[in-house]
Amino acid sequence: MFDRAFPPFRLDDEDAPEERASGGNGVLMAKFLEARTVLIFGGIDQKLAERVSAQLLYLDHVSHDPIKIFVNSPGGHVESGDTIHDLIEFIASPVAVIGTGWVASAGTHIFLGAAKERRFCLPNTRFLIHQPSGGAGGRATDIAIQAKEIVKMRERLARVISEKTGQPVERVREDIERDYWMTTDEAKEYGILGTVINNISEIKF
Repeated sequence: MFDRAFPPFRLDDEDAPEERASGGNGVLMAKFLEARTVLIFGGIDQKLAERVSAQLLYLDHVSHDPIKIFVNSPGGHVESGDTIHDLIEFIASPVAVIGTGWVASAGTHIFLGAAKERRFCLPNTRFLIHQPSGGAGGRATDIAIQAKEIVKMRERLARVISEKTGQPVERVREDIERDYWMTTDEAKEYGILGTVINNISEIKF
């Protein structure tokens, strides 16, 4: 039996998740669901992943009509981002992601869950990719195990970025060694972004 759970690995620039502004008023959120629209604003953690997963699964159960996800996030827990990324691919409903503000770290991982032709952003969005980090502590054996897990996670994320963007995995490994910020033009050239839009009518499924 483990006497300690490892702290969650993170993909962000903050020490802790930021307060999310997307909880909002229940009536307002219900209206967003009626419009088949999901909001991912703020730090990505288990609570947000649970809420977004429930919304995606519910909407997919109701019908297979398109779903829009708006993303504005500094990043957060890798595993929570994994959950949302995988569910975007898992459900039958086509999903478009729309970046706004910043799509950073685990937020970019979620963004890449959609097909490239369904990855949109507003004109002033910035993108960030980098490697995961984890707070190592405790016994030397625990620290060594966690270090190995970070290396494995880094390689997995590099391969996901490579697969989703078309960039060689060798380049991705090098790029995520440090914070790699991109403008909309740079993100489009890299293969992260499909289309910059100015109006919601430009979203195509």
